[in-house]
Amino acid sequence: MDIRLTDVSQRMQKAVEIVSTDFSSIRTGRASASLIENIMVSAYDGAQKLKVMELGTISTPHAKTLVVEPWDTSVINDISKALSEANIGLNPIVDVNVIRISLPPLTEERRAEFVKLLKQKVESGKVMIRQLRHDKMADLKRGEEKNEITEDDRKHLENELQKLTDEYTAKIGEMGKRKEEELIQI
Repeated sequence: MDIRLTDVSQRMQKAVEIVSTDFSSIRTGRASASLIENIMVSAYDGAQKLKVMELGTISTPHAKTLVVEPWDTSVINDISKALSEANIGLNPIVDVNVIRISLPPLTEERRAEFVKLLKQKVESGKVMIRQLRHDKMADLKRGEEKNEITEDDRKHLENELQKLTDEYTAKIGEMGKRKEEELIQI
């Protein structure tokens, strides 16, 4: 029985990283490569499914503009089509060998939708952390039942586990607050 909490701490940190990546897909009104880099593109007549970032360079020449420069210009229309169909409110324009995307300003209504979506993502991140806690608590109880650890050790470890859980859920909450502030800014 592994009575250390480093394994669950590492998994909680990984959950925080997943939530952080998930947050980056929410648009804040400023151009960011993370808005489109993970959109899947059916390239080469559907023979391969690749992410936009695997097919070209994404740059932000202005605060409201994204430019995708494919390494292979034969997939430029595939990328443009995938960006159009991604349902994130962007309108890509093919301009010779690059794709330009002008980000429209966010309306107050759209900002409210994004804040609502953000709150759902924060809550799902906290649920991930609590699920990890639940799993480790069950491991500790099984360890006590098998006489691998004492009741005092189990109670001590459960207290430490709760402190870890509180720490990581607070991290997710703080990340959510910062992202919400970015969303509300005009």
